[in-house]
Amino acid sequence: MGSSSSVIDYLSSAGDFPEPQAAYIHVPFCHHHCGYCNFTLIAGRNDLVDAYLDALASELSRLQVQRKVKTIFIGGGTPSLLSAAQTERLLDMLATWFYLPSLIEFSIEVNPADVTEHKIKQWQSYGINRVSVGGQSFNARKLKCLERDHSPQQLQDSLFLLLQNFKRVSLDLIFGAPQETLEEWEIDLKQALSSEVGHLSTYGLTYEKGARFWGLRERGAIVPIEEEVELSMYKMAHYLLPSFGFKHYEVSNFAKPDQECAHNDTYWNGGRYWAFGPGAAFFVGRTRGVNHRSTTTYIKRLMQGYGACAESEDLTDEQLQRERFVFGMRKLSGVNLRQLGFLEAGQAEANMLHKIEEHIAAGWMKRDGDRVYLAESGLWISDSLWPAYL
Repeated sequence: MGSSSSVIDYLSSAGDFPEPQAAYIHVPFCHHHCGYCNFTLIAGRNDLVDAYLDALASELSRLQVQRKVKTIFIGGGTPSLLSAAQTERLLDMLATWFYLPSLIEFSIEVNPADVTEHKIKQWQSYGINRVSVGGQSFNARKLKCLERDHSPQQLQDSLFLLLQNFKRVSLDLIFGAPQETLEEWEIDLKQALSSEVGHLSTYGLTYEKGARFWGLRERGAIVPIEEEVELSMYKMAHYLLPSFGFKHYEVSNFAKPDQECAHNDTYWNGGRYWAFGPGAAFFVGRTRGVNHRSTTTYIKRLMQGYGACAESEDLTDEQLQRERFVFGMRKLSGVNLRQLGFLEAGQAEANMLHKIEEHIAAGWMKRDGDRVYLAESGLWISDSLWPAYL
């Protein structure tokens, strides 16, 4: 891995690869740093927002000309905590550097406690047409355990207000919190269904180095639930949600018809994407890179005229092929081996096919003609399969 000055540096080496059709903007600010979260964020430092916007303006300017993309995703962190003036400045920047009329999807992540009619009108005025709500649970005890700063009522009220104004609203839910029961998870799912959102993302609680919950677990202050219970929770979503009109279309994602996340499809389909802000990861040409995770370092570098990128790597054809397979296999529709070139006669292709056949024999994958996809049993353990291909 090497360092580089900015995303735009890679355009000259993009070769025959198409220009990115998606853009991710990372807003790293949060009201509070939840103990399970290991994302790039900074809590309680709203005094840095304006300096961050200065730095972001500098990074975006390296696009040089206005770009056409199909999707923009403003994530975090908590983008919804920005003031009206700061939000306006951010959205004006995006309107300057991206041709917004070409968008098919314009998403923003929000915290339930931040949702107001004024903010909704502001988001809509710039063409935002999809809202992703970091709800996590409707259970007060579970929300407290997860250190969320909203109440069950605030989550319900925010969803009601958003669904009155947006045709596409997504809700994140976490399962597997300490002491959570299967019955409590079922209630969470059914309350989500009663809200009539069109997209649900369900994530098992993870304990990652760098997150406070990791240390608490190591000291015995937090006791994770049994793996068998967590697996039962995942299976419950897998079996319950389709009976209410949701399609399980990706390992962690469920959607009603035409409610799939187009932005995330870019990632899963191996497409290229811009990314801006602290810790944002981009993929341009054959180059993957990530910006500095520290918000203060990000601001300092951009304000001193340097680029935001901390690390980058130019991928070989074989690496691109392997990544395309792994990301594509997250979708329940799987991948087409012929389209990926796996049916050619090279040694790398033979090695990949051999590993795929092993996983088919183990019952974790299935093959139908040229298409390979996860079997139901493979869904439960999918994360453990991918290192064999990368």
